[in-house]
Amino acid sequence: MTPGPGPAEAPGADVEPTGRFRVYLGAAPGVGKTVAMLEEGQRRRARGADVVAGFVETHGRPFTATHLQGLEVVPRRMASYKGRVYPEMDLAAVLARRPTLALVDELAHTNVPGSGAHSKRWEDVIELLDAGISVITTVNIQHLESLADTVERITRVPVRERVPDWVVRRANQIELVDSSPEQLRRRMAHGNIYPLEKVGTALTHFFRQENLVALRELALRFVADKIDETVQTHFDQHGLPEIWETAERILVGLADPRQGDALLRRAARIAARVKGELLVLCLGGDDGIVDRRADAALARARQLTQDLGGRWVEVQGTDPAADLVGFARTHQITQIVVGATLPARWAALPGRRTLVERVLREAALAGIDVHIIAPRMDPYGGGGPAG
Repeated sequence: MTPGPGPAEAPGADVEPTGRFRVYLGAAPGVGKTVAMLEEGQRRRARGADVVAGFVETHGRPFTATHLQGLEVVPRRMASYKGRVYPEMDLAAVLARRPTLALVDELAHTNVPGSGAHSKRWEDVIELLDAGISVITTVNIQHLESLADTVERITRVPVRERVPDWVVRRANQIELVDSSPEQLRRRMAHGNIYPLEKVGTALTHFFRQENLVALRELALRFVADKIDETVQTHFDQHGLPEIWETAERILVGLADPRQGDALLRRAARIAARVKGELLVLCLGGDDGIVDRRADAALARARQLTQDLGGRWVEVQGTDPAADLVGFARTHQITQIVVGATLPARWAALPGRRTLVERVLREAALAGIDVHIIAPRMDPYGGGGPAG
């Protein structure tokens, strides 16, 4: 049984509540994920929780093995495959034992064929959670499905065992177990991660300094994204009106695609300086995207957004200022960038503010900063400023 990525059902008369789920995530083997899992298990046990080690892999490391002392260990299921015998987690035994918390190492592990109900350990974990048993597990960043190909390109090492992203994102808590590349290489050189006969190959291949730096950045970004999702969920659930500046997000309000080049590049420089995300909102009216006569400019702006690493969004509405600031509110935008000049049909009407004035007013009420970018010459002819 492999459930999809949908949210867990709410507890009811005929539905048993799912268990809590914590994932210890690492950039590479040897950062200390298993030790962190065991230490948390020992803390829970000391507080009176019913904790078992469903499957813990010490890899022969004495320091890791000492953290198992005192924990109940569910006997492993021995499975035969191609003339060899392998230890696997006995899922049925853990389910029958029914602890409050099960410690299950190596989420990405592939089970020996025929050893149990599932081919992957993450499927075993999902079944434990659905049975109401809380689980703490471990996984390395290279095993996430969305990042495995990137890791392969970085390290030139195949990633054969993969976990769907939705499984890890289902976790109630994701905790990064961090170690600097220098520290990790020292631990490797001292034989604390792999046997000494494998150290030389590891240090010159997967554990190269540049590989570990890249893997660490991937892990940090993934955890940051998860935290950001949690903040946004809290924001949505509680209807909080203010912007939480947990990260910088730069939003370009593109009223006229012909302004695109200068406006987008300026916004991209702002985003790069603050290490923030860049989004481009192409504002539309009731007849669709503004100025359909500038199709070439629109395509160019969209492509430039992609080249600059930004995200392109198109909105069709009747009130561009409200659309822009409304989008900024719901997407936790911290800074808005707009051009100083506007299409003629958005010029101020008698008794009405200009679009820029309205954006400034609405953004101020929302606590969002606004950058107004000076006009640049129209690259499509005419010699005058765009807009």
